[in-house]
Amino acid sequence: MLRNGFPPRTAVISFCDPPSTDGHAPTPPLDYTGAAARVFTVAVRDLDLSVLPDVGLTYDTYLPEADALAAFIYQARADGLDILCQCEYGQSRSAACAAAILEHFDGTGISIFADYRYYPNQVVYHKIMDALTRYGLSEQHHAKKL
Repeated sequence: MLRNGFPPRTAVISFCDPPSTDGHAPTPPLDYTGAAARVFTVAVRDLDLSVLPDVGLTYDTYLPEADALAAFIYQARADGLDILCQCEYGQSRSAACAAAILEHFDGTGISIFADYRYYPNQVVYHKIMDALTRYGLSEQHHAKKL
């Protein structure tokens, strides 16, 4: 897509692996400079809930960018941008993010889970859903005060 013409008015959520302590160099995030209207890069490992303690994480400490990501998603939608979710293989972290967005706004996130091409990461899905719910509730609360 970057070589053949990127869709205009697109916000990109790009998932990549963080630096590792085992000497494995992660694949660097794609460079969307000049292509996307906005980019939010998230360096997070594709992990299952059961292995988080093995790497010193908990549900609460995994994906600390979730609240900022929810704000990015809400703003992109408010500005009329299409949202593209991208990760290394396009099957787990990005699929989970897309499913959370679809479920939160349209109630259709199950379509991603039902598609055999994807394996949405459950932890990423729930972290983003939780953050979108919190952000949406705070927006409603703020609107009521006005």
